[in-house]
Amino acid sequence: MSAGTYTPRPGAAPLPRMIAAQTALETRMLLRNGEQLLLTVVIPALLLVLFSAVDVVDTGAGEPVDFLAPGVLALAVMSTAFTGQAIATGFERRYGVLKRLGASPLPRWALMTAKTFAVLVTEVLQIVLLTVMAFALGWSPRGNPFAVLLLLVLGTAAFSGLGLLMAGTLKAEATLAAANLVFLLLLVGGGVIVPLEKFPEAAQSVLGLLPIAALSDGLRGVLQHGAPMPWGDLGILAGWAAAGLGAAARFFRWE
Repeated sequence: MSAGTYTPRPGAAPLPRMIAAQTALETRMLLRNGEQLLLTVVIPALLLVLFSAVDVVDTGAGEPVDFLAPGVLALAVMSTAFTGQAIATGFERRYGVLKRLGASPLPRWALMTAKTFAVLVTEVLQIVLLTVMAFALGWSPRGNPFAVLLLLVLGTAAFSGLGLLMAGTLKAEATLAAANLVFLLLLVGGGVIVPLEKFPEAAQSVLGLLPIAALSDGLRGVLQHGAPMPWGDLGILAGWAAAGLGAAARFFRWE
């Protein structure tokens, strides 16, 4: 046995390993939280099954699931990237978790990167589950998969920026109330379940600029109607993503 066998080797682990470990931790925390599971998995799944089976909302010609599935996928992105992340990050900030992590060898930007990766992992699980359920209900998607992926990525960036902005500027209790309220308002007025055409014309032009409306409309155009690349909806999402992430980087408070 050499003299240096048990010599300590202080120092941080390689950055990719730290990000991977933090991503795994953040993902487990997201999936273990009962309220977030309700928002991210249970509610979208129930809405998909309920409104596909019960003729409550006029979804136009074709099977109801063809209209509902893209909107529910958009809702799943919003529930994870915005509502769930805002609430979790807000309470981590309140309890001093972010302050302590910010003093660790893991850089702050790497912590936010890990949180983003955790959101993406959770979204993949959501989308797989909801897609399987939609196929079981008779869904027949079409269109360009790359357009769908681009919409989902930009939608995630937009909602993630808004969620981090809310969590980094409001108190935890205010974040909890505001995030849930925004979730309900966008669920009703974002074209997820109720088509935007059902709203007054004056309201349609405003609602169409919301990120949830752009995401659900873009996904619906591609997956239901086989439309080409929805540049208008992508532009709206890109604008929200730039504004949300930029404001979060500028105004986020760690304490």
